[in-house]
Amino acid sequence: MKNVIVITGASSGFGALTARALADAGHTVYAGMRETVGRNAPQVKAAADYAREHGVDLRSVELDVASDASVDQGIASIIAEHGHLDVIVHNAGHMSFGPAEAFTPEQYAELFDVNVLSTQRVNRAALPQLRKQGKGLMVWVSSSSTRGGTPPYLAPYFAAKAAMDSVAVSYASELTRWGIETSIIVPGAFTKGTNHFAHSGKPADQARVAEYDSGPYAGVSEQALKGLASLEPADADAASVATEIVRVVGLPFGKRPFRTHIDPSQDGAEVVNGVADRVRAELFWRIGLQDLLSPRIA
Repeated sequence: MKNVIVITGASSGFGALTARALADAGHTVYAGMRETVGRNAPQVKAAADYAREHGVDLRSVELDVASDASVDQGIASIIAEHGHLDVIVHNAGHMSFGPAEAFTPEQYAELFDVNVLSTQRVNRAALPQLRKQGKGLMVWVSSSSTRGGTPPYLAPYFAAKAAMDSVAVSYASELTRWGIETSIIVPGAFTKGTNHFAHSGKPADQARVAEYDSGPYAGVSEQALKGLASLEPADADAASVATEIVRVVGLPFGKRPFRTHIDPSQDGAEVVNGVADRVRAELFWRIGLQDLLSPRIA
């Protein structure tokens, strides 16, 4: 079934890979990104070239997830063109790396804005249409860091992804009676194939970074990054995340997994998430709201 899909943060990384893969699967895909006539103009051209060369329906849309006005306008333009919107892929996110203490509160707030509040902007713009339709799919690109092994120096990013995952879980039960499914995709720490680590944010307080680098934590940052890379199998492919999203989108309504993991390094998130999701389901049964665990056609 052909769907109209919007993906946030689709200028590069998982977002760009997923946009192309979904378009290859026959869907109409909008790759959301900011500064489509500025910094990301080359990415817009690359998407258009890909669409032309492969004969697929891949388009770009101005979607600055840090701006209410941009999100409202971008989502409204998609709905106006097609009369419906079937799938939202929450992918936009930014990483940071450095001692937790060295980041300013403003940096934490900015990271939460991109990784967490952005999803609320998109939801408030898009969910009225999905609820009106009585059917839809929300795909959330989470991270194994929310419940897996958490190496040091990634605190702001880990906290933001954990918050986004928690928001996704809460939204899931609040949307099933509207006919809207939720699927949470949990990638591991892919150190190759995306610019996630290469473009990660740095602490503003470099004096405090120096105190860590020259004190008892000297060498920890290098060891953490090298350690993560060493856990990753040589054949780990970031495109496998896009492949899984395509598979999930292509499944029949009501058959999509609530959560699926793509973690070549096996950092333990799947084990912990399995327990947490089971506890959630058991609580819903205990309070008589078990129907909220499964979507239904509204």
